[in-house]
Amino acid sequence: MANKPKVTIHHIAEKLNITASTVSRALNDNPRISEVTKKAVLKAAKQLNYQPNNIAAALRNGKSYIIGIIVPTADRAFFASVVRGIEEIANKLNYKVIISQSYDNYEKEVQTIDALLSARVDGIIASIGKNTENFDHFKRTQEKGIPLVLFDRTTDALEVSQVMIDDYLGAYKVVEHLIQQGCRRIAHFTSPKKVSIFKERLRGYMDALRDYDVPFYEELVIKSNLQLEDGRSGMEELLQLKEMPDAVFSASDYGAMGALQVLKERKIKVPQQVAIAGFGNEPFTSFSDPALTTVDQFSLTMGRITAELFFEHFKTAPDEKLVPQKTVLKPELIIRGSSLKADSLNEKASD
Repeated sequence: MANKPKVTIHHIAEKLNITASTVSRALNDNPRISEVTKKAVLKAAKQLNYQPNNIAAALRNGKSYIIGIIVPTADRAFFASVVRGIEEIANKLNYKVIISQSYDNYEKEVQTIDALLSARVDGIIASIGKNTENFDHFKRTQEKGIPLVLFDRTTDALEVSQVMIDDYLGAYKVVEHLIQQGCRRIAHFTSPKKVSIFKERLRGYMDALRDYDVPFYEELVIKSNLQLEDGRSGMEELLQLKEMPDAVFSASDYGAMGALQVLKERKIKVPQQVAIAGFGNEPFTSFSDPALTTVDQFSLTMGRITAELFFEHFKTAPDEKLVPQKTVLKPELIIRGSSLKADSLNEKASD
């Protein structure tokens, strides 16, 4: 069956016996067009199932009122919540968003940037993929004068506004808490990728050990992609050591959950024998048994602030250079049963 021809403003004009330019002005809420005509045009557009050509409109008006958002993956509660925060602000200003996933794939990220630029988006908000080390595609965006704001996974290689959590402080707080629970052999799951958030979490881990005179053991640092299966294999690797750790701090909640699964399968008590802590405050962390200690990244707030910084670009005069801003949110340590080792031992002693 042949596709129906696309409805244009000319079809609406013909139906109402008015000019196409009048239809165009009415659809764009031009004050020179009467309210009666605007209502008639909108009614006809709905009846004919008219779909505006955003690219053509962007070419005519210089604005598409669409923002491109790039996330590594959309199925994580963290990224979904950040996007929700961005949309809350954007929708109030009559902007819509296009959400794209890079899947931490550099080539996919480059292709997505090209596609968004071709779609004439008014700007791009992105969280950089784990495998991205060349930022030419983002620089190309800036060279075209397209506003760019980064969140969570950022880089100082680009002069753009950024919003992030204090990953160093979050990791430091976790390790400090584990030390206060009496832990002395604290393992850490990190990423081999050159991503700022994981480097900062590793730095926080090492500094906390140093500040509290707790030994650092190279064999207790496990590098992986920090997924559930990586947490499982990392815990299995740690259990092969002559002396297993008495705590595990994972730079992601997924890695922590994988470690918890293995320990429970091996009948190793958590937190009495091994305390567990993650990072991210994914929804499942409060439902595990025991519930996982983690770090809240205030994702909704991060999304709102990211959007606010993005819209600052449109308040800047054409001949004025926007000064990039870096916003660093303070994380919150959420202590749950998986790390309360001291309390567990005290309860056991009182039995």
